[in-house]
Amino acid sequence: MIDKVINFPAEPAGLYDPLRYMMQIGGKRIRPTLCLTAYGLYGKEPGPEVLAPAAALEVFHSFTLIHDDIMDRSPLRRGMPTVWKKWNEDTAILSGDVMLIEAYKLIVKAPAECRTAVLDLFSTTAEQVCEGQQFDMEFENKENVGMDEYSRMIGLKTAVLLACSAKMGGLLAGAPEAECEALYRYGYELGMAFQVADDYLDAYGDEKVFGKPIGGDIINGKKSWLTIRALEKTPDRAAFLQAFCRECSTQEERSRKILDVKAIYDRLGIAAQARAEVLRYSDRALEALTGIHADITPLRNFADRLIGRAK
Repeated sequence: MIDKVINFPAEPAGLYDPLRYMMQIGGKRIRPTLCLTAYGLYGKEPGPEVLAPAAALEVFHSFTLIHDDIMDRSPLRRGMPTVWKKWNEDTAILSGDVMLIEAYKLIVKAPAECRTAVLDLFSTTAEQVCEGQQFDMEFENKENVGMDEYSRMIGLKTAVLLACSAKMGGLLAGAPEAECEALYRYGYELGMAFQVADDYLDAYGDEKVFGKPIGGDIINGKKSWLTIRALEKTPDRAAFLQAFCRECSTQEERSRKILDVKAIYDRLGIAAQARAEVLRYSDRALEALTGIHADITPLRNFADRLIGRAK
């Protein structure tokens, strides 16, 4: 349904083919689905003026992934070559830029009575996502990153877009302001759970399900939730950093590094702690819905599908 309202021009193919490719390689359409799920709480069938801004959320998210993959040097996205790897960096940058423009072309199709609120929410969120990415990049060269700093970063980089998606559904449906704010809090806490789950699955997931190589955060020395918690808990910080910061040039060395770091995680019980954190955020997301008078079962089911494999 969402994909039918996303249409990119045919020419120049070098600009728009990467966009079509990015949308075709899949993804769960989490953000527009959340938007339409929240909208559906109020018993309405979505028309084009609702589907367009919902689609904008997916187009914007795909824009961030195109650019993130360049910054992270990621070769795969959802099991397929990333745009910069399939084409080149310059193409990926320019195609990402036009994808952001396409997202705004869709968002302004929201109904006139809520267009300003929807546009303000979307623009603020877009800015926050960029702030989160900047913090994430700065962490790469920062020796000590605390859990509070990490939580702030993922709140901006990941959680606010899910919060925006849920609230946008309420705004499009004409929901009361208090319920729109409750939807925002639900989306935010769920986004936090989703990111911790993603960090957990990067180390402990199934590559075929996860869609990218397992252990990427470890290989790239990325400060994930697991890394930060391990540094908090380990009695031998130097030994952990020696394993985590070890340079790798061969596949054998990469595999050894992943095994060594995960062995430390296992000794410290980090995997179980990560799963507990996912549940904590998930519970907070559901608690946020207590002020909504509609049947919230669809949002409960959405949360379970989103993070169920990391519980």
